[in-house]
Amino acid sequence: MGERKLDKSLGIRTVGIREWTDNKVQYNRYEATPYKALNILFENYKFRDVDKVVDFGCGRGRVVFYLHNRFHLPVTGIEANYKTYEEALENKALYRLRAEHINAPLKFKYGLAQHYKIDKKDNCFYFFNPFSVHIFRKVVHNILRSVEKDRRTVDLILYYPIREYKDFLKTSTPFSIINKIRVPGGSDKKEKFIIYRLREEVFDEDDYWVS
Repeated sequence: MGERKLDKSLGIRTVGIREWTDNKVQYNRYEATPYKALNILFENYKFRDVDKVVDFGCGRGRVVFYLHNRFHLPVTGIEANYKTYEEALENKALYRLRAEHINAPLKFKYGLAQHYKIDKKDNCFYFFNPFSVHIFRKVVHNILRSVEKDRRTVDLILYYPIREYKDFLKTSTPFSIINKIRVPGGSDKKEKFIIYRLREEVFDEDDYWVS
């Protein structure tokens, strides 16, 4: 089934690309994660009932609606482009007509990712290269500070992970890789997911730190 038909089944419109008009902006263009890739990911990654997901750079909300509809989980999307954010809200209104039976909260917030206040229950964070590594570092540090205050196990899910993200997580954070999931049939070897985890137990280790 094509992307547009899958969108239609959820009552949403997320197909297409949107470039930023300001070439100096540190946020990357909008492009939704393919449904095929999402299906592969969640055949290999299992959520728990207590999970609460945040999609940074959520665009028009495809990942948010997909997760909410398939797993009935609380999901929050963060979007910095106001026009795209408005489109996500329009999608939400249409989606809710079909998914009114799902009680889990579904939210969109407009603003910069690094300004989002991590909720103490947020424990799974999704990234499809939404912004520069400079912003990524700030977001991850916000997550680490939240986890240090309210200890819990958290995961980062990276789609099409870029080297700068991977290098930062490897050299400057206590996150470790728990899985790599390739998307079959992909023309680019980078078309994969890498899942990082920070276990609650790490706080008992002497070498743990948050800068």
